[in-house]
Amino acid sequence: MSSPSDSLPQANLSAVATRVLRLEAAALETLAGAVPADFDAAAAALLAAGGRVVVSGIGKSGHIARKIAATFASTGTPAYFVHPAEASHGDLGMISEGDLCLLLSNSGETAELGDILAYCARFSIPVIGMSSRADSTLMRAATYRLTLPPAPEACPNGMAPTTSTTMALALGDALAVALMEARGFRAEDFRGFHPGGKLGARMRRVDELMHGADSLPLVSEATEMSEALVVMSAKGFGIVAVTAADGRLAGIVTDGDLRRHMDGLLTRTAGAIATPDPVTVAPDTLAAAALAEMNDRAISVLIVVDAARRPVGVLHIHDCLRAGVA
Repeated sequence: MSSPSDSLPQANLSAVATRVLRLEAAALETLAGAVPADFDAAAAALLAAGGRVVVSGIGKSGHIARKIAATFASTGTPAYFVHPAEASHGDLGMISEGDLCLLLSNSGETAELGDILAYCARFSIPVIGMSSRADSTLMRAATYRLTLPPAPEACPNGMAPTTSTTMALALGDALAVALMEARGFRAEDFRGFHPGGKLGARMRRVDELMHGADSLPLVSEATEMSEALVVMSAKGFGIVAVTAADGRLAGIVTDGDLRRHMDGLLTRTAGAIATPDPVTVAPDTLAAAALAEMNDRAISVLIVVDAARRPVGVLHIHDCLRAGVA
């Protein structure tokens, strides 16, 4: 028994994908050229809110609302999602003075949002409405109006929310990023909100992963190479750091340096064969940046130095990979 897809050539499926993506991309271009007039005021209100941002919507708009709330919360804007049906059965108590509501409805006539709108009006809680209809119930009641420009849904029947939800999601992202930049939210700030997973690993710092002073393969410039080789072998990093008399890093001896100076190696000092001014990293550097440096330079070890270029640790590429930094 054949399935419906058997009669549809594979090339046609790709053509559908191309059509959908182009329709939605065109809608985003339209939105980018017609950012809602209230965008700045809405963003300013979000920045000034003393409480949390309560995001709500139902159906497909509800799914987009959940994602917007999650993006806000993870980028420095305290936010959470409230289901409008649950709000009518007690969860209105989750919305309090100082909060701000962001309500999504493509038609602007979602009946389930009615109780939230009435509650916000009663307690003077500002509302940001996001809808495709400027004259809708939601937008008439909203304090700030983020009206989406007209654009055809990618659905062939013009009914399934596709283009409209893409625009709503993108506008939510635009709000979140605008707030991030206004607050000066940095990559390092992600660390507090993303302790787990791949992003959390990438936000870890070098001083969290490095081997400390006890593990440092360290010798002075005057150390004979016979002794330096013992230190190099004992520490197991394939290098030895060489320090000047004032304790600052003067150079580094690698396996490559040993091969280049095999003739009379044991009659020399570590300072005589060390490569000067090696690549180093600071303790507060993001581990992801340190890993990128090692990959770019095709090396596997970095000496960690303080502000005065005194060695304080050593970082191996395997330390980053074991921690999930990649």
